[in-house]
Amino acid sequence: MQDRLLRSRFQNFAEVSERAEGPGRLTALRQTLEKEGLDGFLVPKADQHQSEYVPKSEERFAWLTGFTGSAGLCVVLPEVAAVFVDGRYTLQVRKEVDQASFTPVSTVDVSVEDWLAEHAPKDAVIGFDPALHTPDAVERLRKAVARAGARLVALGSNPIDAIWADRPAPPSGAVVLQDLSFAGESAAEKIKRVQAALEKEKLGALVVSDPHALCWLFNIRGGDAAHTPLVLGYAIVPKSGRPSLFLDGRKLDNAVRSSLAELAELEEPARFEEALRALGSAKSRVRLDAASAGERLRLAIKEAGGIPDIGRDPIALMKAVKNATEIEGSRQAHLRDGVAVTRFLAWLAMEAPQGGLTEIDAALKLEECRIETGLLKQVSFPTIAGAGPHAALPHYRVTTGTNRKLTPGIFLVDSGGQYQDGTTDITRTVAIGAPSDEMRDRFTRVLKGHIAIATAVFPKGSSGARIDGFARRPLWEVGLDFDHGTGHGIGSYLSVHEGPQRISALGNVPLEPGMIVSNEPGYYKAGEYGIRIENLVLVERREIEGADREYFGFETLSLAPIDLSLIDKSLLTTAETAWLNAYHGRVRTALSPFLDRETARWLGEVTRPLA
Repeated sequence: MQDRLLRSRFQNFAEVSERAEGPGRLTALRQTLEKEGLDGFLVPKADQHQSEYVPKSEERFAWLTGFTGSAGLCVVLPEVAAVFVDGRYTLQVRKEVDQASFTPVSTVDVSVEDWLAEHAPKDAVIGFDPALHTPDAVERLRKAVARAGARLVALGSNPIDAIWADRPAPPSGAVVLQDLSFAGESAAEKIKRVQAALEKEKLGALVVSDPHALCWLFNIRGGDAAHTPLVLGYAIVPKSGRPSLFLDGRKLDNAVRSSLAELAELEEPARFEEALRALGSAKSRVRLDAASAGERLRLAIKEAGGIPDIGRDPIALMKAVKNATEIEGSRQAHLRDGVAVTRFLAWLAMEAPQGGLTEIDAALKLEECRIETGLLKQVSFPTIAGAGPHAALPHYRVTTGTNRKLTPGIFLVDSGGQYQDGTTDITRTVAIGAPSDEMRDRFTRVLKGHIAIATAVFPKGSSGARIDGFARRPLWEVGLDFDHGTGHGIGSYLSVHEGPQRISALGNVPLEPGMIVSNEPGYYKAGEYGIRIENLVLVERREIEGADREYFGFETLSLAPIDLSLIDKSLLTTAETAWLNAYHGRVRTALSPFLDRETARWLGEVTRPLA
């Protein structure tokens, strides 16, 4: 086992929580707060860009509490330190934090704001780091604290940094250019499009605070974040003239520096706040991205006399709509990835029934299959490899401490790859041994929901919220549901979770041709098993004779077999069976030429048409 663990190039299965250190660190923080005249402090799971994968140097939340989940907030008060998590993490947080020092609180039961209004001491002064909270979040927290008769104050420095003795250095990944053959549009043309959007909205400038937007705009990629090829930095794009790009110069080689210098003024990050204040002094109206810009940016502009305009970064929608080159790149990436996933599934079908395989073994084998494509840059997120009850945890992360053997029942694997021509994300649920009738019923209902999305036709202007229920109806009919969204947006060699589009009750952005989203309904029976079927789909136009407006639908991009042994054929309609047979026909035709004879024979068998 140890030899296999060492073979992982992109994932870490170690237990990383520092639970035992939490109480001492909390005591040190409270002492520091007292010296600074503060009664409390807010510690979010966040960096200054609101990144999904926070750099190690910014992991203040995990360092203090021991909790390693992807989202959360710790409210430190004199008598209590509450760790807020959402419904995904109610079990994990209790394992990872010292509950004698930290009190886990589920946001399903109570919001952070309501909790603060009830628990903040009257006249207390509660500090926060304005770089780590968005203006909208600060306003909500400020109102909540005021309800308790307390005050929320922005601090000039983060008190945790003063006591974090062995804090890692900031990331320093090299910046590389994303060639036009992958990007499909020059950075100069993208800058023109952004400036036209600023002119239309009567904005003087845009602050680019989202690293995904930064990378897309300047056609660059980097190595500053886990699993996503991001460059951490900022840019200021004026409505006319040259942008300013704020990057650590040590990340740039001569060729990259020369290329970027043709597009923008290159500045060190230390000059960024000075540039914000210059915008303020010019009385400029400056767009700040509501999702990623910290309160610190708003304060710098406003205090200098400018007008911060909090709203959506126009780049978000431009980036979401893929051009023809990016779409073709995504198709090629999915073909390549489908070969890797199918090779893995064939291996799993042979090895799992023999016993002895573990979740980590499976995750490593799948990573190995992707590496063997010769073009894998990274996995797009840590592989979710859940056997039995672990499959019922939608965001399960296998570690050496939780690693479970694959025994008869259900195994769920959710994974993806980062290739320079596209980002992938696919989930397959497979049976090991004979599944129960209940498992087959639930799997088939999830499949019916998946097919309902894959075959959906909807009018122009429809958001993901309008079709989210399509995926749930087969489950709703028997009183079941799932608690996550049906789909999220996908970047082009960028984030595996990209907005603003999504298929969800909260998805209010209209779906447009060129957007890529996931189609991933599921069902989870706590403590027993979980099911999810995920493909990525591309929004495309649909020609409907006699239609009175434009209609859109989806092209399925992901290519890998769906487990026939888990299907109750009696629950499928004729149209649903036809869709499945046609999809499996595509999978066979597309993948077989790239598979060895034995794997191709296996694929033919597991994609045989259902009668």
